Amino acid sequence: MENLKNKTFFTIFIIISLFAVFFATFFNVQTYHREYVGILNNLTRMKNLTNQRPEPFDKEMKPINNEDLRNRKVMDYEVYTFILNDNNDIVDKISHSDNTVSDKVITKVQNIIANNNNTSKVKIGCLYLESYAYNFEDNNSLTIVNISNTRNMLLTNLLISLLLVGIGELVIYIISKKITEWITKPVVMSFNREKEFVANASHELKTPLAVMMASIDCLDANKKNEKWINNLKSEADRMNNLITRLLDLSKTEYLKKENFSKNDISMIIEKRALTFESLAYEKNITIETNITEKINISCHKESIDELVSILIDNAISHGQENSTIKINLMSEKNSIKLEVINKGDPIPPNECEKIFERFYRNDKSHNRKSGKYGLGLAIAKNIVIAHDGNIRAYSKDGYTTFEIKFKTNEH
Repeated sequence: MENLKNKTFFTIFIIISLFAVFFATFFNVQTYHREYVGILNNLTRMKNLTNQRPEPFDKEMKPINNEDLRNRKVMDYEVYTFILNDNNDIVDKISHSDNTVSDKVITKVQNIIANNNNTSKVKIGCLYLESYAYNFEDNNSLTIVNISNTRNMLLTNLLISLLLVGIGELVIYIISKKITEWITKPVVMSFNREKEFVANASHELKTPLAVMMASIDCLDANKKNEKWINNLKSEADRMNNLITRLLDLSKTEYLKKENFSKNDISMIIEKRALTFESLAYEKNITIETNITEKINISCHKESIDELVSILIDNAISHGQENSTIKINLMSEKNSIKLEVINKGDPIPPNECEKIFERFYRNDKSHNRKSGKYGLGLAIAKNIVIAHDGNIRAYSKDGYTTFEIKFKTNEH
């Protein structure tokens, strides 16, 4: 259920965030393009004026009068035209706005002329970085635009957009949380009702089943009814085991951290491994432990003990005879890793996640002789999740490994 909530939340959050980033990017790109086109248009307009053009009814080309250039005014930008002689010396300075030509602009023009090698060139550059754009013409004229105000405006827009996106992300986070709760509420309610039903049904069945089992024990077995009594007892025992496992599953789904306490997990695992040695001996299986001592974590002691029991029992059940089961416990950076490794039939890659589902078994025939219900690993997963850990299973080179990692910041 937690995974469903997280996936729903991140899906909504990412989609809305992408829209916010798209609109912020679109706004800045449009503004940049508009300013770029405006600067280019001003450079081009002045180029057309400074170029020679034919007078009406005259086949010869005549240069435009400088007075016409002075009369050309630009309101949005500081635009200047410099007339040069054949030696690239400035012979006239024309301002197309109300600004006077400053020494800074003249110095910039001189630098452009010095580095331009007398070739025609239009340079605008990146509007976020440049202060000037210019058009150098081979007919001895140079038009320059002061774009420092444009640069400052674009940078301000960019910073404001980033700030708004940052604030928007916080708002989007809250909205995504609310939408997630609204979407998953029916599923959560259904899931909680299912868990309550399993717990309540198991409790309700426990008492009549106990009465039935006691009554069966009191019946006199003779040759005539012995077979039927044994069948009843076998099925009652089977049902009792199933109900017990369902109750265990229900308990692990309601584990609360306020019931946790500091425990030596190394000692818990070591003791539990010892209790399974006799069961392993029946299959000529050896249990080998490699446990780092005195690893303490905040946990629910009984649940951790149950977790280890499930994993070792599973390893023995599926392990080959005359093989070794390895139990490793080690401390890593910010985590504690537990491994239970056995040699046996491998888990198919497509079933490595499914084996942790309730009532899932590799045996598709659901053979009743095994006495298994497919609840053990589901219980194990619930315990691990309740302790903010993760569990996975994989097979490699004939060995199957169940790996558990518990997060910790105490190392």
